[in-house]
Amino acid sequence: MYEVNRVNELFSDVFGAQPQMTCFAPGRVNLIGEHTDYNGGHVFPCALDLGIYCAASRRDDSVVRMYSANFPDDGIIACDIHSAASDGRWADYVKAVINTFISFGYELSGGADLVFSGNLPDGSGLSSSAALEVLTATVLRELFGLSVTRQQAAIIGQFAENRYIGLNCGIMDQFASAMGKRDHAILLDTNSLRYEYAPIPGDKAAIIIINSGVKHSLASSAYNDRRRECETALAQLNGAVKTPSLCAMTPDEFSTHASAITDPVALKRARHAVTENARTLEAVQALNCGDIERFGELMYRSHISLRDNYEVSCRELDILVEEAMRAEGVLGSRMTGGGFGGCTVNLVRKEFAEAFTEHMKQVYDKHFGRPAEIYVISIGDGARTIVKPADL
Repeated sequence: MYEVNRVNELFSDVFGAQPQMTCFAPGRVNLIGEHTDYNGGHVFPCALDLGIYCAASRRDDSVVRMYSANFPDDGIIACDIHSAASDGRWADYVKAVINTFISFGYELSGGADLVFSGNLPDGSGLSSSAALEVLTATVLRELFGLSVTRQQAAIIGQFAENRYIGLNCGIMDQFASAMGKRDHAILLDTNSLRYEYAPIPGDKAAIIIINSGVKHSLASSAYNDRRRECETALAQLNGAVKTPSLCAMTPDEFSTHASAITDPVALKRARHAVTENARTLEAVQALNCGDIERFGELMYRSHISLRDNYEVSCRELDILVEEAMRAEGVLGSRMTGGGFGGCTVNLVRKEFAEAFTEHMKQVYDKHFGRPAEIYVISIGDGARTIVKPADL
């Protein structure tokens, strides 16, 4: 409850009153299935026990006041709930969700005071932006008594990021933050939004995240370029064979028709999407059969494809993955998230987890000359209300 108490106390300091409610939304780590979510494929993320907290109260006017413990120099950022214009700061994600609620026809019958505090490293690829979007949707739902399901909160978050932030992301990050389940990962078909939970054997393997220290800004990076390249590949494929998405094809089907893609860069992007989708399905099947060794092998193969075919890795991520794969007890390692920086996710036999963490701290210091941020994670539940009064 430390983080809850901290954000509530901060609310009192900033706004001079006790908050009416407190909510939480987690970050996520994707175990396998990268850059498949906007290509109609499968992903396999899990929610973290790290995330963002919000203490909130309703206002009688239409003003929204926002403060973040993670960006104290910005002070209180205010806007009208009906004219929440972006200004290039962190609060744009909150404003984007507010605008989405209004554009979707939800009635926000007042303003709000909001204080945020999170323990997700900014720019680490653990989806702090998606957590903030889902958290805002959860807070607005509770403050104004709106009928919004957890899945709808994820859809609202994705729409907000696509429409108002300008990043053409898929649904995975928001879905994992909204729909997470303790000790389980989510196999999500991003085309149909059908999903199932798969237990992660915490008694056999530990999930360890290492922050490369390279911050990424996906909206200003090559992320949107990758999406356009995939769209080019799909359009050229459809000149030879009709397929609704890249990931609707099996690797064999793709090999048969790949010559239809005349753009060599688009061909590499498509090859990753198709094979990554197949790897994801095989990996979850292996996990369900208790074959964590095979799951780990597929994680590593995923990284190689992200490095060579999708070209979203970087020197720091590659070093961390290669050093991890040489360490004792490591089953698999890969970059996770959109890329261009962020974190690696490592699957390590439980009995070697502590030694691996110490080893990678030394490796990181040797290569980069600074302390490493390493997290042995627990898989948590999705977005939720922690403290809510009986009657707002």
